[in-house]
Amino acid sequence: MGRGRPIKRWPPAFPLAASLKGAVLAAPLFFSGAAFAMQQDPHLPDTLEQTAFADLKGWAEDDHAAALAGFLRFCRNPASDKGGMSADDFRHLCQLAEDSAGGSSTDARRFFETRFTPFKFAGNGFVTGYFEPEVAASRQRTGTYRVPLLKKPEGLEPAAATNRPANWPAELSHGRRIGGTLKEMPDRGAIMDGALDGEGLELAYLADPVDAFFIHVQGSARLRLSDGSVMRVGYAGKTGHPYTGIGRLLVERGEGSPEDFTMAGLRKWLKDHPDRRDALLRQNRSFIFFREVTETAPDEGPVGAAGLPLVAGRSLAVDADHIPYGAMVFVSAGFSDWQHGNKTFARLMVADDTGSAIKGPARGDIFAGSGEKAGAIAGEIRHSAEFTVLVPNVAVGNPAVPTD
Repeated sequence: MGRGRPIKRWPPAFPLAASLKGAVLAAPLFFSGAAFAMQQDPHLPDTLEQTAFADLKGWAEDDHAAALAGFLRFCRNPASDKGGMSADDFRHLCQLAEDSAGGSSTDARRFFETRFTPFKFAGNGFVTGYFEPEVAASRQRTGTYRVPLLKKPEGLEPAAATNRPANWPAELSHGRRIGGTLKEMPDRGAIMDGALDGEGLELAYLADPVDAFFIHVQGSARLRLSDGSVMRVGYAGKTGHPYTGIGRLLVERGEGSPEDFTMAGLRKWLKDHPDRRDALLRQNRSFIFFREVTETAPDEGPVGAAGLPLVAGRSLAVDADHIPYGAMVFVSAGFSDWQHGNKTFARLMVADDTGSAIKGPARGDIFAGSGEKAGAIAGEIRHSAEFTVLVPNVAVGNPAVPTD
């Protein structure tokens, strides 16, 4: 996941507005936490262009009821940001969604087709997969379990224009406040060398440093503890250093092709080269801190950046600078849909997560679920994809499309 999952709130100006082609926005856009108003401008960028639902390959065959259930999580969450939309408009759209819930997939499809307008991102996008690992662990250090997952240190905070000192490195997203001043955190290599030892930050211990690294990449995990209980951990913060994909480094060094370094291939390389493992891990300076997650049920997914449990096959991690949380995004790509193996992947998903390695407007990470099977599925997803975002009609000045 390369995740680093801050819960992010959106400013009034939303970058997607400047990308829309062929539509005039008549009102603030409702997405969870996003709002924008776009002035009429004949020279808009071509990043997004209005399309038709009938032109979306695979749209008609999707399970729209499952997509609607993902959308309703935002309506049913009292903490969801209304994104500049009036409370009445917010409630009205959510009530229309509730009225369509519990019916057939056709009813749900009708809701989306009559309440939203599709806009396709120009060119090919790219999708990968991620999952929630499940590994053995212990709350106490033992001879077997010696590799810690760490809690967030006291004083860790995001670096913003209001709190960072002069000459703060632009690439550092977080720092630690010490004596009233924001200081750079140690990076992964320094922490591996003991820079935070003695602070009592150990949350749990694993047996394998490679498992620990991939939990950092995924951002959450289920831990099967040695006393028979289960503990879920999730993102709590990060050092703020840039994320570097170690698979990409191996490709650049001529160790193999991108196809060789799927998740399974990268794990194999790390296992086969124990003498080179730690040096490679240090190249990813980003380091993630965790917390124990107690607010979700055992059968729910981990909590994403939007503050809601993720849904396998319906949750999409996006670049939050381009697509806001709560946006409905139709993704089609050339790999087999693991829940419907006789067709290629074409699903309406909800943007409810983010990740440090997810950059760009048409870039997504598909949540595949929890455990080993989900990990095998996620590790094989590296495909070109088409992204189409659904914009609520309350935000689109298109009289041909119903708005009430």
